[in-house]
Amino acid sequence: MDTLLLQIFNGISVSSILLLIALGLSITFGLMNVINMAHGELIMIGAYVAYVTQLVFSRYLPKELFGLYFIVAIPLAFAVTGLLGLLLENVLIRFLYGRPLDSLLATWGVSMILQQLARNIFGAPNVDVVSPQWLNGGLQVTAGLQLPYKRLFIIGLVLICVAGIYLFFYRSGYGRKIRAVMQNRNMASCLGVPTRKVDSYTFALGSGLAGIAGCTLTLLGSIGPTLGTYYIVDAFMVVVLGGVGKIIGTVAGALAIGILNTALEYSTTASIGKVLVFAIVIAFLQLRPAGLFSIRTRALD
Repeated sequence: MDTLLLQIFNGISVSSILLLIALGLSITFGLMNVINMAHGELIMIGAYVAYVTQLVFSRYLPKELFGLYFIVAIPLAFAVTGLLGLLLENVLIRFLYGRPLDSLLATWGVSMILQQLARNIFGAPNVDVVSPQWLNGGLQVTAGLQLPYKRLFIIGLVLICVAGIYLFFYRSGYGRKIRAVMQNRNMASCLGVPTRKVDSYTFALGSGLAGIAGCTLTLLGSIGPTLGTYYIVDAFMVVVLGGVGKIIGTVAGALAIGILNTALEYSTTASIGKVLVFAIVIAFLQLRPAGLFSIRTRALD
């Protein structure tokens, strides 16, 4: 029983990271219809920001401050990847609106460039990020069940991010502008919404969320230049399964895929479990092509 509960908990923690990755992807894909294949590399950059922050704290600051490095790394990862996303949108993406295939190929090329840059700077082998002391250990629930503090921290961080995104989109003026552009760009433009500025800032927001996801991934294992490629396919699957442009759909899709993936990998093998998840998702999309939750707008119909 304890083993089963631990597997469910691990599935929820994996789902939470997948949710964070997919939220950024859903925002850019849902708003701009841009298939951003470089989203995985933004995750990788967020992870390396945590690695560099760790090096700075360990080499140049007093030892007693080392435990704070991860708290500093999270907003730093968001800022760095957000600014990179803003630059990418202004230099490349803005010329590819309405051309999904071209955007797919162009961002795939960007992802290759970013991977090679990471190899040149940090080397091809994976590197380890040392977790702060206060994240080691776990919460003892029963004699045979201990919930690691790292995974509890990840779940808590993702809940805060989801709540922040919800409040931003549904309780702020700028969030209303973003939803207006997503539902009918021409009408929003006629009403005075600066659609060009909304596109830039929204793409930066989605990129920043990828950076936070990369930062949290350093708590679960080593990182390398190809870190993002392990998650990008699952993230696209979450977005499609949940329904494009719906936050609640992304949450439901991430939970379903994360828990299903963990359960099937535990009962079979990692590769067979992954194949079974793909098959189940494809079968579901045959029955419901719009995903779990769909958004109906004149622009998308």
